Amino acid sequence: MPPKRTAAAVSSSLRPQARQPAASRLGFLTVGQTARILGVSASTLRLWESVGLIAPVRSNGRYRLYSPELLKVLKRIKYLREVQHLNVPGIKRELGPATGPRAAKEPKPLGPKLQRLRARAGFPLVDAAKRAGISTGFLSSVERGQANASVATLQRLAAAYGTTVMDLFQAPKGRDRLVRPADRRVLEMHSGVRMEMLSSGATMLQSMLFRVAPLSGSDGSYSHQGEEFIYILSGKLEMWLDELECFVLNEGDGFWFESTLGHRWFNPGKVDAVLLWINTPPTF
Repeated sequence: MPPKRTAAAVSSSLRPQARQPAASRLGFLTVGQTARILGVSASTLRLWESVGLIAPVRSNGRYRLYSPELLKVLKRIKYLREVQHLNVPGIKRELGPATGPRAAKEPKPLGPKLQRLRARAGFPLVDAAKRAGISTGFLSSVERGQANASVATLQRLAAAYGTTVMDLFQAPKGRDRLVRPADRRVLEMHSGVRMEMLSSGATMLQSMLFRVAPLSGSDGSYSHQGEEFIYILSGKLEMWLDELECFVLNEGDGFWFESTLGHRWFNPGKVDAVLLWINTPPTF
Protein backbone atom coordinates (compact mmCIF):
# COMPACT_ATOMS: atom_id res chain seq x y z
CA MET A 1 0.00 0.00 0.00
CA PRO A 2 1.54 3.34 -1.00
CA PRO A 3 2.43 5.73 1.84
CA LYS A 4 -0.08 8.41 2.72
CA ARG A 5 0.57 11.98 1.61
CA THR A 6 -0.12 14.90 3.89
CA ALA A 7 -2.11 17.92 2.84
CA ALA A 8 1.07 19.97 2.82
CA ALA A 9 2.70 17.51 0.44
CA VAL A 10 -0.30 17.59 -1.87
CA SER A 11 -0.31 21.38 -1.81
CA SER A 12 3.41 21.41 -2.59
CA SER A 13 2.90 19.08 -5.57
CA LEU A 14 0.45 21.58 -7.04
CA ARG A 15 3.18 24.24 -7.06
CA PRO A 16 6.01 22.62 -9.11
CA GLN A 17 7.90 25.86 -9.62
CA ALA A 18 8.37 26.21 -5.88
CA ARG A 19 10.68 23.19 -6.00
CA GLN A 20 12.76 24.41 -8.94
CA PRO A 21 16.09 26.18 -8.49
CA ALA A 22 15.85 29.96 -8.60
CA ALA A 23 18.01 29.96 -11.73
CA SER A 24 15.45 27.81 -13.58
CA ARG A 25 12.62 30.14 -12.64
CA LEU A 26 14.58 32.98 -14.22
CA GLY A 27 15.16 31.06 -17.45
CA PHE A 28 18.76 30.06 -16.66
CA LEU A 29 20.27 26.62 -16.20
CA THR A 30 22.78 25.55 -13.58
CA VAL A 31 26.06 23.91 -14.52
CA GLY A 32 24.69 20.50 -13.55
CA GLN A 33 21.52 20.92 -15.63
CA THR A 34 23.51 22.15 -18.61
CA ALA A 35 25.99 19.28 -18.38
CA ARG A 36 23.15 16.72 -18.33
CA ILE A 37 21.43 18.26 -21.36
CA LEU A 38 24.67 18.27 -23.38
CA GLY A 39 25.87 14.88 -22.20
CA VAL A 40 29.22 16.25 -20.99
CA SER A 41 30.82 16.66 -17.58
CA ALA A 42 30.68 19.87 -15.56
CA SER A 43 34.49 20.00 -15.73
CA THR A 44 34.24 20.07 -19.54
CA LEU A 45 32.04 23.17 -19.31
CA ARG A 46 34.57 24.79 -16.98
CA LEU A 47 37.39 23.86 -19.40
CA TRP A 48 35.55 25.52 -22.30
CA GLU A 49 35.11 28.59 -20.13
CA SER A 50 38.78 28.65 -19.11
CA VAL A 51 39.97 28.66 -22.74
CA GLY A 52 37.64 31.53 -23.63
CA LEU A 53 34.95 29.72 -25.64
CA ILE A 54 32.10 30.79 -23.34
CA ALA A 55 31.44 33.16 -20.45
CA PRO A 56 28.37 32.19 -18.38
CA VAL A 57 26.85 34.82 -16.13
CA ARG A 58 27.22 34.53 -12.38
CA SER A 59 24.54 34.57 -9.70
CA ASN A 60 24.84 36.65 -6.54
CA GLY A 61 26.38 33.57 -4.97
CA ARG A 62 28.90 33.44 -7.85
CA TYR A 63 27.37 30.25 -9.30
CA ARG A 64 27.61 29.79 -13.08
CA LEU A 65 24.31 30.29 -14.95
CA TYR A 66 23.65 29.31 -18.56
CA SER A 67 21.05 31.08 -20.71
CA PRO A 68 19.07 29.36 -23.52
CA GLU A 69 21.17 31.32 -26.03
CA LEU A 70 24.41 30.09 -24.46
CA LEU A 71 23.05 26.53 -24.49
CA LYS A 72 22.75 26.80 -28.28
CA VAL A 73 26.39 27.93 -28.46
CA LEU A 74 27.44 25.00 -26.26
CA LYS A 75 25.65 22.52 -28.53
CA ARG A 76 27.52 24.04 -31.47
CA ILE A 77 30.84 23.75 -29.61
CA LYS A 78 30.17 20.09 -28.83
CA TYR A 79 29.40 19.40 -32.48
CA LEU A 80 32.55 21.15 -33.69
CA ARG A 81 34.66 19.31 -31.10
CA GLU A 82 33.26 15.79 -31.41
CA VAL A 83 32.13 15.62 -35.05
CA GLN A 84 34.41 18.07 -36.84
CA HIS A 85 37.36 17.34 -34.47
CA LEU A 86 38.32 21.02 -34.33
CA ASN A 87 40.62 22.39 -31.65
CA VAL A 88 39.95 25.58 -29.68
CA PRO A 89 41.33 28.04 -32.29
CA GLY A 90 39.31 26.26 -34.99
CA ILE A 91 36.14 26.39 -32.88
CA LYS A 92 36.66 30.09 -32.20
CA ARG A 93 36.97 30.77 -35.91
CA GLU A 94 33.74 28.86 -36.59
CA LEU A 95 31.85 30.63 -33.81
CA GLY A 96 32.88 34.08 -35.07
CA PRO A 97 32.71 36.86 -32.44
CA ALA A 98 33.77 35.82 -28.97
CA THR A 99 31.01 34.37 -26.78
CA GLY A 100 32.31 36.08 -23.68
CA PRO A 101 34.94 38.45 -22.34
CA ARG A 102 37.23 35.86 -20.82
CA ALA A 103 40.28 34.73 -22.71
CA ALA A 104 43.08 32.34 -21.91
CA LYS A 105 46.60 32.10 -23.11
CA GLU A 106 46.68 29.74 -26.07
CA PRO A 107 49.14 26.83 -26.13
CA LYS A 108 51.80 27.27 -28.78
CA PRO A 109 50.45 25.67 -32.00
CA LEU A 110 52.00 22.34 -32.93
CA GLY A 111 51.00 22.46 -36.60
CA PRO A 112 53.98 24.43 -37.94
CA LYS A 113 56.40 22.31 -35.92
CA LEU A 114 54.89 19.08 -37.26
CA GLN A 115 55.04 20.44 -40.79
CA ARG A 116 58.74 21.28 -40.41
CA LEU A 117 59.48 17.81 -39.00
CA ARG A 118 57.69 16.17 -41.93
CA ALA A 119 59.59 18.30 -44.43
CA ARG A 120 62.88 17.48 -42.70
CA ALA A 121 62.05 13.76 -42.88
CA GLY A 122 61.20 14.13 -46.57
CA PHE A 123 57.70 12.65 -46.39
CA PRO A 124 54.84 13.75 -48.65
CA LEU A 125 51.61 14.43 -46.77
CA VAL A 126 50.03 11.19 -48.00
CA ASP A 127 52.93 8.98 -46.82
CA ALA A 128 53.13 10.66 -43.39
CA ALA A 129 49.40 10.25 -42.83
CA LYS A 130 49.55 6.58 -43.80
CA ARG A 131 52.41 5.90 -41.38
CA ALA A 132 50.47 7.56 -38.55
CA GLY A 133 47.23 5.76 -39.38
CA ILE A 134 45.24 8.93 -40.06
CA SER A 135 43.69 10.50 -43.13
CA THR A 136 45.60 12.93 -45.32
CA GLY A 137 42.92 15.55 -44.81
CA PHE A 138 43.15 15.28 -41.03
CA LEU A 139 46.94 15.63 -41.03
CA SER A 140 46.64 18.64 -43.30
CA SER A 141 44.15 20.20 -40.86
CA VAL A 142 46.49 19.52 -37.93
CA GLU A 143 49.44 21.19 -39.69
CA ARG A 144 47.26 24.21 -40.53
CA GLY A 145 46.07 24.49 -36.92
CA GLN A 146 42.47 23.61 -37.72
CA ALA A 147 42.38 20.28 -35.88
CA ASN A 148 44.09 18.84 -32.83
CA ALA A 149 46.09 15.60 -32.81
CA SER A 150 45.78 13.17 -29.91
CA VAL A 151 48.74 11.98 -27.87
CA ALA A 152 48.73 8.67 -29.74
CA THR A 153 48.72 10.43 -33.13
CA LEU A 154 51.54 12.76 -32.08
CA GLN A 155 53.64 9.80 -30.97
CA ARG A 156 53.11 7.94 -34.23
CA LEU A 157 53.91 11.04 -36.29
CA ALA A 158 57.05 11.75 -34.25
CA ALA A 159 58.21 8.13 -34.66
CA ALA A 160 57.61 8.31 -38.41
CA TYR A 161 59.72 11.48 -38.59
CA GLY A 162 62.58 9.86 -36.68
CA THR A 163 62.13 11.92 -33.53
CA THR A 164 60.09 11.89 -30.29
CA VAL A 165 57.16 13.76 -28.82
CA MET A 166 59.67 15.41 -26.48
CA ASP A 167 61.14 17.23 -29.48
CA LEU A 168 57.81 19.08 -29.73
CA PHE A 169 58.51 20.74 -26.37
CA GLN A 170 61.25 22.83 -28.02
CA ALA A 171 63.44 22.27 -24.99
CA PRO A 172 66.73 24.15 -24.63
CA LYS A 173 69.95 22.33 -25.45
CA GLY A 174 71.45 22.88 -22.02
CA ARG A 175 71.70 20.31 -19.23
CA ASP A 176 70.27 22.07 -16.21
CA ARG A 177 70.29 19.91 -13.12
CA LEU A 178 67.59 22.00 -11.46
CA VAL A 179 64.31 22.80 -13.24
CA ARG A 180 61.95 25.03 -11.27
CA PRO A 181 58.17 25.00 -11.94
CA ALA A 182 58.29 28.33 -13.76
CA ASP A 183 61.02 27.00 -16.09
CA ARG A 184 59.27 23.82 -17.18
CA ARG A 185 58.61 23.32 -20.87
CA VAL A 186 54.92 22.60 -21.46
CA LEU A 187 53.08 20.74 -24.19
CA GLU A 188 49.34 21.26 -23.83
CA MET A 189 46.61 19.91 -26.07
CA HIS A 190 43.00 20.97 -26.25
CA SER A 191 42.02 17.32 -25.86
CA GLY A 192 42.53 17.78 -22.12
CA VAL A 193 46.11 16.53 -21.74
CA ARG A 194 48.96 18.67 -20.40
CA MET A 195 52.57 17.49 -20.19
CA GLU A 196 55.36 19.30 -18.34
CA MET A 197 59.04 18.41 -18.64
CA LEU A 198 60.59 17.89 -15.20
CA SER A 199 64.18 17.49 -16.39
CA SER A 200 66.36 19.14 -18.99
CA GLY A 201 69.26 17.49 -20.76
CA ALA A 202 68.90 13.98 -19.34
CA THR A 203 70.11 11.47 -21.93
CA MET A 204 68.84 8.18 -20.48
CA LEU A 205 65.34 9.03 -19.29
CA GLN A 206 62.32 11.30 -19.77
CA SER A 207 60.51 12.58 -16.70
CA MET A 208 57.21 14.37 -17.12
CA LEU A 209 54.27 15.60 -15.10
CA PHE A 210 50.99 14.68 -16.79
CA ARG A 211 47.65 16.31 -16.07
CA VAL A 212 44.73 14.51 -17.71
CA ALA A 213 41.26 16.07 -17.61
CA PRO A 214 38.21 13.90 -16.83
CA LEU A 215 37.13 11.71 -19.76
CA SER A 216 40.34 12.57 -21.63
CA GLY A 217 43.23 10.34 -22.60
CA SER A 218 45.62 9.19 -25.31
CA ASP A 219 42.77 8.59 -27.77
CA GLY A 220 44.45 5.54 -29.22
CA SER A 221 47.22 3.03 -28.60
CA TYR A 222 50.93 3.45 -29.35
CA SER A 223 54.20 1.66 -28.60
CA HIS A 224 57.94 2.30 -28.73
CA GLN A 225 61.19 0.98 -27.28
CA GLY A 226 61.98 1.11 -23.57
CA GLU A 227 60.29 0.86 -20.19
CA GLU A 228 57.92 3.20 -18.35
CA PHE A 229 56.96 3.96 -14.78
CA ILE A 230 53.88 5.89 -13.63
CA TYR A 231 53.11 7.20 -10.15
CA ILE A 232 49.61 8.57 -9.53
CA LEU A 233 49.78 11.79 -7.52
CA SER A 234 46.01 12.35 -7.56
CA GLY A 235 42.93 11.14 -9.37
CA LYS A 236 42.78 7.88 -11.32
CA LEU A 237 43.92 6.52 -14.67
CA GLU A 238 42.74 3.55 -16.71
CA MET A 239 45.59 1.83 -18.56
CA TRP A 240 45.22 -0.78 -21.30
CA LEU A 241 48.13 -2.96 -22.46
CA ASP A 242 47.89 -4.65 -25.88
CA GLU A 243 44.09 -4.40 -25.52
CA LEU A 244 44.30 -7.49 -23.30
CA GLU A 245 44.98 -6.18 -19.80
CA CYS A 246 43.24 -3.26 -18.12
CA PHE A 247 44.51 -1.65 -14.91
CA VAL A 248 42.81 1.12 -12.94
CA LEU A 249 45.46 3.18 -11.17
CA ASN A 250 44.46 5.19 -8.11
CA GLU A 251 46.20 7.83 -6.03
CA GLY A 252 49.45 6.46 -4.59
CA ASP A 253 49.72 3.58 -7.08
CA GLY A 254 52.93 2.87 -8.96
CA PHE A 255 52.84 1.07 -12.31
CA TRP A 256 55.59 -0.32 -14.56
CA PHE A 257 55.35 -1.76 -18.07
CA GLU A 258 57.36 -2.41 -21.21
CA SER A 259 56.95 0.40 -23.76
CA THR A 260 56.87 -2.17 -26.58
CA LEU A 261 53.38 -3.16 -25.44
CA GLY A 262 50.65 -1.19 -27.16
CA HIS A 263 49.36 1.16 -24.48
CA ARG A 264 46.47 3.56 -24.26
CA TRP A 265 45.14 5.42 -21.27
CA PHE A 266 42.07 7.31 -20.13
CA ASN A 267 40.84 9.25 -17.10
CA PRO A 268 37.48 7.72 -16.08
CA GLY A 269 37.13 9.96 -13.03
CA LYS A 270 35.45 13.27 -12.30
CA VAL A 271 38.62 15.19 -11.42
CA ASP A 272 41.97 15.71 -13.12
CA ALA A 273 44.45 12.84 -12.95
CA VAL A 274 47.92 14.10 -12.04
CA LEU A 275 50.80 11.69 -12.50
CA LEU A 276 54.55 11.39 -12.68
CA TRP A 277 55.54 9.57 -15.88
CA ILE A 278 59.08 8.34 -16.54
CA ASN A 279 60.37 6.75 -19.77
CA THR A 280 63.75 5.15 -20.28
CA PRO A 281 65.45 5.50 -22.65
CA PRO A 282 63.84 8.76 -23.93
CA THR A 283 61.87 7.26 -26.82
CA PHE A 284 58.43 8.83 -26.24
